[in-house]
Amino acid sequence: MSAGHWRGATALVDTNRIAKFGAFYAAEYRIRNMLKWWQAIVAFGIGNPLLYLTSIGIGVGSLIDKNTNGAGPDGVKYLAFIAPALLATAALQGTMEEVTFPVVHGFDWRKVFFAMHAAGLTGKQVAQGVIISAITRSVFTVSVYWAILWAFDAFSSPSALWLIPIEIYFGACFAAVMMAVSAYMKEDDGWFAIIGRFVIAPMFLFSGTFYALSTLPLTIRWVGWISPLWHATEIGRYFSYDHPISSTMLLVHFGYMTLLGIAGLLVANRKFALRLAA
Repeated sequence: MSAGHWRGATALVDTNRIAKFGAFYAAEYRIRNMLKWWQAIVAFGIGNPLLYLTSIGIGVGSLIDKNTNGAGPDGVKYLAFIAPALLATAALQGTMEEVTFPVVHGFDWRKVFFAMHAAGLTGKQVAQGVIISAITRSVFTVSVYWAILWAFDAFSSPSALWLIPIEIYFGACFAAVMMAVSAYMKEDDGWFAIIGRFVIAPMFLFSGTFYALSTLPLTIRWVGWISPLWHATEIGRYFSYDHPISSTMLLVHFGYMTLLGIAGLLVANRKFALRLAA
C-alpha cells in the first residue's frame, strides 16, 4: 500500500469495539488454543473423576462404610463425604491450568500478549480474558464431574445442583490468585513444579478432603484454614448433604474466597499492565 493510501492503525482497528469487548477477544484467543487440545481436556475431565470414584470413593469407601455401618465422616457414606471435595479440587485445578503456563507463554515464550496490546487491548483486558477462558474450561470440567458424581449417587440433597455455579465461582477466585503469581514469572524455571509439590499437594492432603479437618492436630490444621480448597469443600458439603455450618461460617467461606479473587485480580491487572507497557 502506498503512503498516500495509508489509513493508520486507528482506521483499521475499531477502537470503540476493542474498548467494549477487548477482554472477550483475549479470551477467544485462549479458547481457540484450548480447543486444539480438546481431546485431552475431555479425556481428563471424564477420566479423573472415574478413577477417583472407583479407586477411592468406591474402593476405599466400601471398606470404610463396612466398618462404620454406612455412617462415616459427618454420618454419611464415604462417597458422599469426599464427592464435594473432589468436585472442588477439579474446579481449582482446572482453572489453575489455564492461568499458569499459558500466562508465561503469553508474556515470554511467544509474547502473544504484547501483540494483543499492540492491537489496542489493555493489560487489564488481557488479564480478564485469561480469567474468562479459565472459567470457560471450569464450566465444562465442573459440569462433567458433577454429572458423574450424580450418576454414582454421591448426592443426597436436591440443593447439590448449586455446587456447579458455586465451585465454578470458587475456581475463578483461585485462578485470579494463581494468575497474579504467574504474572511475576519471567521463566518457569521449575517454579510451577515447586508450587505443585509444596502448595497444591499439601492443600489437597490437609484440607479435609479425605477426612474431617478436626481430626488433624492444631499444628497442621491451620493449613486447612487458609486453604481455598477447604473453604470450597465446606460449602460443597453444606449444599451436598446438609453438612452443619453456621451462618457466620458460610459468610466466612464465601468472603474469604471473594477477597482472594479480588486481590488476585487487582494484582494481576496491575502486573499485566506494567509488563505490557515495558
